[in-house]
Amino acid sequence: MIEVAIMIEGQNGLTWERWQKIAAATEDLGFVGLYRSDHYTNASPPDKESLELWISLAWLASHTKKIEFGPMVSPVSFREPTMTARMARDVDDLSGGRLHLGLGAGWQEREHDNYGHDLLDIPERFTRFTEGIEVISQLLQSDEPVDFDGDYYDLTEAVLLPRPQRPGGPPILIGGNGPKRTLPLVAKYAQEWNSLFLTAEGFAELNSQLDQMLENEGRQSSDVRRSMMNGLEYGRDDADVRERVEKRTQGKRTVEEWTALGPIAGTGNQIVDQLGKLAEAGVQRVMLQWLDLDDVDRLEAMAKEILPQLHG
Repeated sequence: MIEVAIMIEGQNGLTWERWQKIAAATEDLGFVGLYRSDHYTNASPPDKESLELWISLAWLASHTKKIEFGPMVSPVSFREPTMTARMARDVDDLSGGRLHLGLGAGWQEREHDNYGHDLLDIPERFTRFTEGIEVISQLLQSDEPVDFDGDYYDLTEAVLLPRPQRPGGPPILIGGNGPKRTLPLVAKYAQEWNSLFLTAEGFAELNSQLDQMLENEGRQSSDVRRSMMNGLEYGRDDADVRERVEKRTQGKRTVEEWTALGPIAGTGNQIVDQLGKLAEAGVQRVMLQWLDLDDVDRLEAMAKEILPQLHG
């Protein structure tokens, strides 16, 4: 059955106290993983508290024992790739091999403007992203010094020492739904594709395209794990669900309208049914977006309802 992890927005009020509580709850309740975004701030004001991603993952690596974790995703637009490779190696080693290295091109204009990073237009952004993935992949996977001559990055006899404890380093996750730019990069470089906010039907269509791209790259379908990051509203009863979706969508959508777009909403049994449809479409792991960083009690209530049914 589908694996269930939790995903939080690290720029949306994350403090050490909240991070530590959510990490402990995620592990104790039996979720398979905990993932978080990598942003300075939100796309729209007001600014909120935000823990630096890699520092928070280093803490997580040494204060949990079972859950897998990682960035969703760490952008090359403000993360220099040779340093990302070094941090990823060290955090993965510290955790005993539980990091999933989520990488992205960057997208949020406000944080790039506010903190002085060049986002670039989309074609250039993806050229830089492709080079960044290549640099990170080579440093993690090559025991020999690496030379690289690109438009954005240049390496001369660069080597990552000590070598990662996991051969090849942590698996690379690439997130996104784009069939023209993102999926070809997944097929070439990634060990995990993370889709975003899709219906089961939408996922199945892209999943089939990815299988063909993998075949063209000489890879097997099983070489790439299929996961999805998705919105979530869990309620203890139908009235609670309706109230939460109304608040989430600012009154613009009913529960039925919102879930028809892909997000997950309902009571425990309803969520299990929705996850089952995603599993049938080929999703192996879902990262449920938990926005209320203080509501650990409700997270516990959801876990007790859905996880025993999914784990059998």
